[in-house]
Amino acid sequence: MELKDQPFAPTLAQKLGDVPHVSGLLRRIAQLSGAGERVADWLLKVAVGRGANHYRRDFDPALPADLPAISDEEIGVALCLGQSLYDLDSLRVASQFLSSPRIDAARLCLLAIQERCEPVLLHIAELASRYAPEQEPWAYVRQHLLPRPVPGTDALPHWSRLVNYTGVTPFGGGPPIQWLVRE
Repeated sequence: MELKDQPFAPTLAQKLGDVPHVSGLLRRIAQLSGAGERVADWLLKVAVGRGANHYRRDFDPALPADLPAISDEEIGVALCLGQSLYDLDSLRVASQFLSSPRIDAARLCLLAIQERCEPVLLHIAELASRYAPEQEPWAYVRQHLLPRPVPGTDALPHWSRLVNYTGVTPFGGGPPIQWLVRE
């Protein structure tokens, strides 16, 4: 198959109307992990393995094992990079994976600025404010991460994709809605 025959797959940055940032973090993770060009699949595998259980699935056993030297904050930010192909599953997994008091919120904000993924993390943080207002690191992110405007955020996940709810209304109230947190 020639390059001109390959299907076009937009990046997250293109979907947001932003310029893709070439990430040094992603390059380092791809090298350290041994995942190479399969780094996107490796990131999902590691995030699920470390507690984003809502997205549990079978992964290719040929993918390299988890590498504890790569921090949770780095994994979470790498799932949100604009240079990556547009994949809502990566953003959903990042939301649950980062929804943990174990995350160093200050480090997460610093990495978000360095890797230019502030719009994604702020979008998740704003959605978390409705369903889990005290949830860390999102409360910290809302307070400390300055917005970097992008032309559009319609491509980011809808709130209903970051929560768990049955849609069944019990007597006397609406359905219970729980923000997906890392286990």
